[in-house]
Amino acid sequence: MTKPAYVAVDWGTSSFRLWLIGEDGSIVSERRSGEGMTTAAQTGFARVLQTHLDAVSAPDTIPVIVCGMAGARQGWVEAGYIDTPTSLAAILTAAVTVPEQTRDVRILPGLAQRSQQAPDVMRGEETQLLGAIAADAKGEQLVCMPGTHSKWVRVLDGQVTGFSTFMTGELFDVITKHTILSHAVAGAADMPADVKAFEAALNAALDKPALVTNLLFTARSGQLLNGLTAAGAQALISGTLIGAEIAGALASAGQNAAITLVASGRLRALYEDAFRALSLTCKTIDADAAVRRGLSAAAEAIWFKKEGKN
Repeated sequence: MTKPAYVAVDWGTSSFRLWLIGEDGSIVSERRSGEGMTTAAQTGFARVLQTHLDAVSAPDTIPVIVCGMAGARQGWVEAGYIDTPTSLAAILTAAVTVPEQTRDVRILPGLAQRSQQAPDVMRGEETQLLGAIAADAKGEQLVCMPGTHSKWVRVLDGQVTGFSTFMTGELFDVITKHTILSHAVAGAADMPADVKAFEAALNAALDKPALVTNLLFTARSGQLLNGLTAAGAQALISGTLIGAEIAGALASAGQNAAITLVASGRLRALYEDAFRALSLTCKTIDADAAVRRGLSAAAEAIWFKKEGKN
């Protein structure tokens, strides 16, 4: 078995993921739990981390690199933000050291877009970005990281020039649970997905994003007047929101930008279907693999570069 070299941690608002990484870059052991920032703030970040370190028998001498909400103002230690535009490489060495720890624990910063017209922040996704895009990448790229709050990042020759957050996932949850449209989707979980309704809604929203709130209401009116099923209504809402998100993201990018999708599981399939339906070409990178690669790049830049471990 390879000798452990460091520990990588992705600490979200409601999730915790830890990987014990070997000297050859392989995953020696892995832990996942629901002990995100919200829980850890109550029970203690150091205690939560140590419990998982003990579970994977991590040597006391190896360091820990952390990304995500552990570095938020309400987290363990505030790691702050790097302002855009910035190079991807700048993220690697701007980690903040957690004080009063027996081992070297560092938390990566987030990214901030300090614009009066379009202020924006991200924390955790910058590490996925590190793992998805090479620091010396050439050309213009548009990186899509879907989620509760989807991030679209504009990268030009290894420089993060800007990004946009879309509340797509959260809006879908609110609309389908707490608005009049909740009645339209009742029972949708027991029906097959309506692919045609999803694709039609995607194209309608991409074509006329200014009508998004009107398009959403057709989930109700279409059911009352045209026999739209609950599955169709759910697909219409999802397609409308994702279509409007893609329209907004493409509006701020150059026409020649190559799209990279960083996602896994259900969201990966959903967005791949959306890009395919809209005749948009994208390269897909697994989100878990991307965050591990980003954390590994940071660990190597911080601790192992001088030792010649690359």
